[in-house]
Amino acid sequence: MENLYLMEERTKIQVLYDACNAIFSQKELPCFQQIQWLKNILDIFEAVDVGIDEFSLHGTPQGLICGHAVSNITYIHIHECDEFSIGVFCFPAGAIFPLHDHPGMTVLSKLLYGSLYVKAYDWLKVEKSSCGIINGVASTVTDGILNAPCETSILFPRSGGNIHSFTALTPCAILDVLSPPYSQHLGRPSTYFSDFPIPSLPGYAMLEEKNLPEDLVVKGAPYLGPPVEVCMYRLEEENSFETSLTSPTFFRQQF
Repeated sequence: MENLYLMEERTKIQVLYDACNAIFSQKELPCFQQIQWLKNILDIFEAVDVGIDEFSLHGTPQGLICGHAVSNITYIHIHECDEFSIGVFCFPAGAIFPLHDHPGMTVLSKLLYGSLYVKAYDWLKVEKSSCGIINGVASTVTDGILNAPCETSILFPRSGGNIHSFTALTPCAILDVLSPPYSQHLGRPSTYFSDFPIPSLPGYAMLEEKNLPEDLVVKGAPYLGPPVEVCMYRLEEENSFETSLTSPTFFRQQF
């Protein structure tokens, strides 16, 4: 689907942005082949492609983020629009990102380096109480360790492990593509859960909504990778310009 010669002329992150823009901006839902195309693009990513030196503890001559020097869960924002977002989560060893969901979203995640314990569920039966608390029965989709390099994982609104948690066994980083992104006002908040395994039903658990964990701290860091050229109409969308475009112009501008 992607001409290899054209790919060689662009950075990997530019190829990824262009593919996401083409797929997630269409009116139709992405088909299997399109999601597979994105997966193939993500599969070849390395940390340096998004401005991270996975081995360094100190500053690098290239001015990259030092992966092993990260002391808190850190999010590197690369791009976000109404249809999709691209970013990287960096984890120090021992960090835990608690069980959370991705309502109505498709998510592709590429472990760039390190080892990560992942636990993931899909709902079998879910209810919302009169006070708005979500709980129900879920089946285990993943309960194991990922070691880089490994294939990109994909989750869908109702399958693939839409509710998951991460525990960093070593310093590690995950490149994420979400479509559509989280949005509180559009009914896509991030909800956190406690899980209670059901002894009589191995592989199943009760999930119960809980408040945002007080000890969950996610810091921000600047993106130091290759610049991403965004379509002009996307740039206006991101900056919330009041003028509307009758048709998108595909003039590219760096930011």
